[in-house]
Amino acid sequence: MGAGNSSAKLLFIINPGSGNQQINYSEAIDLHFKAASEKIEIFELPKNCSLEKIKQAIDQSKADRVIAVGGDGTLKLVAECLEGTNIPIGIIPAGSANGMAKELGIPLELEAALQVAAKGQPKKIHAIKVNGELCIHLADIGFNAYIIRRFDNLPQRGMIGYAKAAWQALWSHHKMEVEIEIKGQQIKTQAAMVVIANATSYGTGVKINPEGDLTDDLFEVILVKKYTVIEILKVRFTELPFNPEKIELFHTKDLCIKTKHKVHFQVDGEYMGKVNRVDATILPAAITIITP
Repeated sequence: MGAGNSSAKLLFIINPGSGNQQINYSEAIDLHFKAASEKIEIFELPKNCSLEKIKQAIDQSKADRVIAVGGDGTLKLVAECLEGTNIPIGIIPAGSANGMAKELGIPLELEAALQVAAKGQPKKIHAIKVNGELCIHLADIGFNAYIIRRFDNLPQRGMIGYAKAAWQALWSHHKMEVEIEIKGQQIKTQAAMVVIANATSYGTGVKINPEGDLTDDLFEVILVKKYTVIEILKVRFTELPFNPEKIELFHTKDLCIKTKHKVHFQVDGEYMGKVNRVDATILPAAITIITP
């Protein structure tokens, strides 16, 4: 589908608010495909764009491939529009977090990524439905979601912002009392965070979920139990392995988490507010992604 097809049509959905403001993506994409056989169309996301509008743009373009230009959030939007169809989704990593691109081995360099988007192979991957939201990368409750909430409100981006927020969080964050129902077993425990992982790594390159596989029919649940500063900061900022005594991993097709108090919740890097229940279930072969 579209692969090697000389007159394939590519629709690029660009999030102008994404991380890298130095590059004018519309111009760069136009330039790249000037002499190419592929036809291209560009749709820049207006602020607070509804899914309906994006779906409309996709339908009207009759594109063979739809390419998300942005971070994990932009990819999630495009995936929501194309879930259950066979239209392949390409990724041009242009966000502050490009977890999925790294996961799939998509080059972070623009020209190389455009090459993959046009010529790469479509491959079906699963996703997870988490509280009604489509999750293609990672969702979690607790510490990381809290950091995202704090970090997004800080003026300076980058690690310093993160570290500051992390320290503030460490002082004001309480342990969660969680009850996890998984494969008919119930686990009651205290936790710093619980990660629902479709992918294997956070955007920083940390392998939170070394056993993950985007093409099997299971997702992973990572329970971070002991609340130690070092383990948590390792997860966020470094590529150091963590201590398995403090972290437990489960494979499952579905899951229910209940918490005693409301906790911070995020999906694919987007803060979703506070919840005291999370339901997750696997969506096998939910989307088709273009890979190198």
